Amino acid sequence: MNISKEELKSKVVAEIEKSKEKIINFSKDIAKNAETGYREVKTSNKIKEIFDSINLKYTDGHAITGVKSEPIIGKSEGPTIAVIGELDGLIVKDHPLADPKTNAVHACGHNCQLGSMLGAGLGLLNSKANEYLNGNVVLFAVPAEETIENEFRINLIDDGKLGFMSGKQELIRIGSFDDIDSAMLSHATTNATDKDLSIGGTSLGHVVKYVEFHGRASHAAGAPYAGVNALKAANIAMMAMDLQRESFKDEDKVRVHGILTEGGTATNSIPSIVKLEWRIRGRTIDIVNEVNKKIDRSLKAGAMAMGANVRIRSIAGNLPMLQNKDINNIYFANAANIVGDKNVVIHPDDTSGGSTDMGDLSQIMPVIHPRSGGAIGAGHGNDYFIDDYYKSVINPAKAMATTIIDLLWHEENKLKEIISEHVPVYTKKEYIDLQKSRMGNEFHEYMKS
Repeated sequence: MNISKEELKSKVVAEIEKSKEKIINFSKDIAKNAETGYREVKTSNKIKEIFDSINLKYTDGHAITGVKSEPIIGKSEGPTIAVIGELDGLIVKDHPLADPKTNAVHACGHNCQLGSMLGAGLGLLNSKANEYLNGNVVLFAVPAEETIENEFRINLIDDGKLGFMSGKQELIRIGSFDDIDSAMLSHATTNATDKDLSIGGTSLGHVVKYVEFHGRASHAAGAPYAGVNALKAANIAMMAMDLQRESFKDEDKVRVHGILTEGGTATNSIPSIVKLEWRIRGRTIDIVNEVNKKIDRSLKAGAMAMGANVRIRSIAGNLPMLQNKDINNIYFANAANIVGDKNVVIHPDDTSGGSTDMGDLSQIMPVIHPRSGGAIGAGHGNDYFIDDYYKSVINPAKAMATTIIDLLWHEENKLKEIISEHVPVYTKKEYIDLQKSRMGNEFHEYMKS
């Protein structure tokens, strides 16, 4: 049957609309069962169940918990584009929906990503749109975008179960993206300037720090002089890190922040082991590397001042995100057809304060990272909620699915042309080599035996 591209888009949109309750209920179910990175067992099982229900085959175990569909095959050979959803939640202890045992909660809208991923897939499958496409589509539910629980993940690295900390970093390393040429992911946002749908912008790069100060325990009242106070070493280090701020340039978008995860065991014993998890962000990796040197000096200064020892683990964090402008423009046109052009925004190439491992993927292939409305509160906050699931899930599903039709339409081969003109910053090997070079494990001894 002959059908125009616009007619096919209308069929896809209609199929997504027809399945909207199923898609939204799926997103809500994911929200009720939040799990953190590399622990997303229940969430992965729900992805597999929904794939089974629509007769979409898959492979699992990608970077421990990732689930990757078999390609939705087009009418002829062409590029493969992935629609991505992220499996993990956050830890926000005082969020009303936080898991009572783990404090995990979807306070960043990843449950909506999984919903819009499913919605785009259902629209393409149920309309049989793939019969008109030169290329393939993969639905990929990926783990561990949020860079949290550093000690847990470092232990996975040390045990040989991971190579890198974030999900897409690890998926690149193990080859799960080797058969994918381009990717997209939609993120629910509370930013009013994003309106109903938005595209464009970038993100910060970062490095993760896991630090242990080692002192000597002793009775805090009877013999404090016999101990070496690791907590005070950490306090000096934190003050020194904070005092570095006046040396940061505003235009570099530097952010240095973290938490103290262990501060001692008892008030009547001098703390002998204290742990910090820290993050250094910046507009470019070169900027991050320069700030990292200042932070390392501060950490060593705290240990040196108190005569403690310090272990500094540096873990390769995310790279800045580079969105493909050609695909952004195609997405904008489709988004405007869905919600009206007054309700769609194209952001300039200016960095936000956040980081994402979509940035890592963007360094080796053309990607887009659109955003959708429908969320309220502060991202990662205890007041973050999805207020309008239609805006957060259904609208982006329609916009992504119709964009895919433009990219893979059999008479045009736009994605093939975009890929041929796209110059990645790194090859896969170069990316892996870079990230390995950013890993560090130093132990500095200042404590006398």
